[in-house]
Amino acid sequence: MTGFTVKDIAGITGGELHGGGGDRPVTGAVIDSRAAGEGLMFCALKGERTDGHAYIASALAKGSPVCLAARAPEGAGGPVITVPDVPAAMAALAREVRRRFPGPVVGIVGSSGKTTTKEMTARVLSERYKTLYTEGNLNNELGVPLTLFRLDGSYGAAVIELGISDFGEMSRLGRMAEPDIAVYTLIGRSHLNSLHDLDGVLKAKTELLDEMRPGALVVLNGDDEKLAGLRPVQRRLSYSAAGRGDVNAGGFELLPDGGVGFDIVRGGRRIRARIPAFGRQLVFAALAAASVGMELGLTDAEIAAGLSKYSPVGHRTRVLKTPSLTIVDDCYNSTPDSASLAIESAADLPGRLVCVLGDMLNLGPGSEEMHREVGAKALGLGALLLTAGEAARAMGGEHFETRDALIAALPRYLRPGDTVLVKASHALEFEKVTEALMSLEL
Repeated sequence: MTGFTVKDIAGITGGELHGGGGDRPVTGAVIDSRAAGEGLMFCALKGERTDGHAYIASALAKGSPVCLAARAPEGAGGPVITVPDVPAAMAALAREVRRRFPGPVVGIVGSSGKTTTKEMTARVLSERYKTLYTEGNLNNELGVPLTLFRLDGSYGAAVIELGISDFGEMSRLGRMAEPDIAVYTLIGRSHLNSLHDLDGVLKAKTELLDEMRPGALVVLNGDDEKLAGLRPVQRRLSYSAAGRGDVNAGGFELLPDGGVGFDIVRGGRRIRARIPAFGRQLVFAALAAASVGMELGLTDAEIAAGLSKYSPVGHRTRVLKTPSLTIVDDCYNSTPDSASLAIESAADLPGRLVCVLGDMLNLGPGSEEMHREVGAKALGLGALLLTAGEAARAMGGEHFETRDALIAALPRYLRPGDTVLVKASHALEFEKVTEALMSLEL
């Protein structure tokens, strides 16, 4: 944030300023009072376990120029802007911060692959611009404002991940981010408990298009059935791993260092991508990132260099080695589409394939059939399938009632040389399976 004062923020949010201090500059915002400090506005949110209003005095004592809150506590000791709805006020301020930013803003949307695509796109754009990008999982109606609040005059571009679980959310995120380029990764089977089916997912994700100007660009996955048929009023650029897009991939290979290599082709341009990470899903993310780079005028060398600097975030398709096992740690989250692709990717590695899979959550009434489909994918590739969780029982294979029971049984099922894929929805904490595998002696 650049050029904002306390008085400015009161005007933008429609709030009432208490305690003076209207001329003090505000350079950012936080929702954790422990991070409060000089220039950082503290936004007091009421949560299930704690109420941020109890920490207003503490934030002001740490140097916050103002607090944004639903009420001003007695004896706060400094400026407080009161508004009826703190998240709505944060959204209004985020919209104004975005509108003052002259550089390109890229929004990343999809049912899976968003974080990988965001990270790759940010690496590519960083070859030309200082690039702001979403950190961690700050992709929702609180995370997007906090990300936008970090924008200042030193940045030349921004890559914002936009995550939703229900109708209406993408419209609200889009009004804040107003992307110049929207990247669509996949319309997949996630959050079906609220979005119902793939048509519902498409409808919810494409709410963003109504918040974009007609001259903006939509970059979409041409191998996705729903996206391939999308004809937005904005300009359209498709990418494909099967030769069906404007930007295509070919020549896929596993590299000796454990990474992947492939060509990115658009007309007469051909870029050889070498990515120091594993997984066929990287092709789609790289195609999307390269498409954005091409749109913004980056050279082939800049695009290739940016892609080469990608590294996985958290428990997303990391390949880990022990003296006896190759572990594909992909347990950050799981949907039927991402799980199937992860199984196919893990099958590229040498050794017997062992799939350790858990529940995929929020799939709605068709959950059992989708779990059965993923299990069939693993068994059809000849994998040993070990599962845990109530819904994962439908996958088949060897089933365990709990994750801990599965962990205890691992020594009985594994043998030296195995490639072990670990994947489940985040709530199941299958990272504990990965930890057990890393310490397992066979």
